[in-house]
Amino acid sequence: MAAEKKITVLGATGSIGQSALALVRQNEEKFSVQALVAGKNYHGLAALAREFHPKIIGIHDESKHSELRNLVSDLDCDVVAGEQACSNIATIPVNLVIAGISGLAGLPSVMAAVCSGQTIAIANKESLVSAGAVLTQKANEFGAHILPIDSEHNAVFQCWGGWKGHQAGNIETGKIAEISHICLTASGGPFLTLPIPEFLSITPEAAVKHPNWSMGQKISVDSATMMNKGLEVIEAHWLFGLESRHIDVLVHPQQAIHGMVYFHDGSIIAHLGGTDMRTPISYAMAWPDRLDWGAEPFDLAAISVLTFEAVDSERFPCFTLARQALEAGGVAPAVLNAANEVAVNAFLQGKIAFTGIAAVVDATLATGLAGDLATIEAVFAIDQSARKQAHDLVAKGSVFKN
Repeated sequence: MAAEKKITVLGATGSIGQSALALVRQNEEKFSVQALVAGKNYHGLAALAREFHPKIIGIHDESKHSELRNLVSDLDCDVVAGEQACSNIATIPVNLVIAGISGLAGLPSVMAAVCSGQTIAIANKESLVSAGAVLTQKANEFGAHILPIDSEHNAVFQCWGGWKGHQAGNIETGKIAEISHICLTASGGPFLTLPIPEFLSITPEAAVKHPNWSMGQKISVDSATMMNKGLEVIEAHWLFGLESRHIDVLVHPQQAIHGMVYFHDGSIIAHLGGTDMRTPISYAMAWPDRLDWGAEPFDLAAISVLTFEAVDSERFPCFTLARQALEAGGVAPAVLNAANEVAVNAFLQGKIAFTGIAAVVDATLATGLAGDLATIEAVFAIDQSARKQAHDLVAKGSVFKN
């Protein structure tokens, strides 16, 4: 890396933010933290401000403003609070904005960064799933670059020559014609071999035990239903400009290969690596270079065998629903995402069965919600309508219970 990169970290106290800042900690000469944003954890944010000396910090929860300001009163650092102020931080010119705020709460700041022509390393799945059309349109309009942090999309990013023909530090517009299709991999989650009749008795405790990754409850359940992979197919559509038929998924329990690119000449380029999120994050942070952060060598001999299988639609109906939502287009992906969040939360609270997650999502999609996704305000409106429909279905819900 030729020069120090100035970075902003949105979601600094979360898992993505913490991983990114751990990489900064190991490479202080290569990165300068200009701004940090957190949701509610003002103690954690204050500690990070003391360590990394940003010029400005922001807390989404306005009720924590005075406490945060008091904790850092001796630092030469601006302190702001509230959604708008935190979104404004995303517009401050830097080399890279790391978007690690989870859920649609992260959409306003991502949009602000895009409309400021920033380069954004994005881990916010919901922003691309629900607002992919408006985000990519604005990125093209303002010259912003969106780099993927999700391990699977980052793998495709690396395999595809740095994304859409990246050469010598520039992004070209073409080379999509070279690609036959891409392939994302999925672990299959904890229930890959569980007999399907036993799905009705799956408990939340069992669903959150992922075999490969350490994740939060919601994303762990999404992995168990394979909705997570369906959402990633929708993400890939917007990130790489590919239609659903050009985005394949294979179940690969060993999770050694994260993504593949198939070319028309018969070649397949695959990305292999471990399950440490610092690997994809480091690539986005150092892009177009690589960062030596002391990763553990990846031992293929220890894995020994790599297996692949097609996705079983009977076992994973949520994956099929996500595919159908992408192909339907319009508001369907946003409705899918909102309904899934409501359904997963209901499952975790014991209100519906594991199989009820797909049933709630399917029923919400079937209500035929319509709208315009030309602005983020419109995206939020559809999201709220879909959540209301899903909540109503859960409340009715004997059909979704054990």
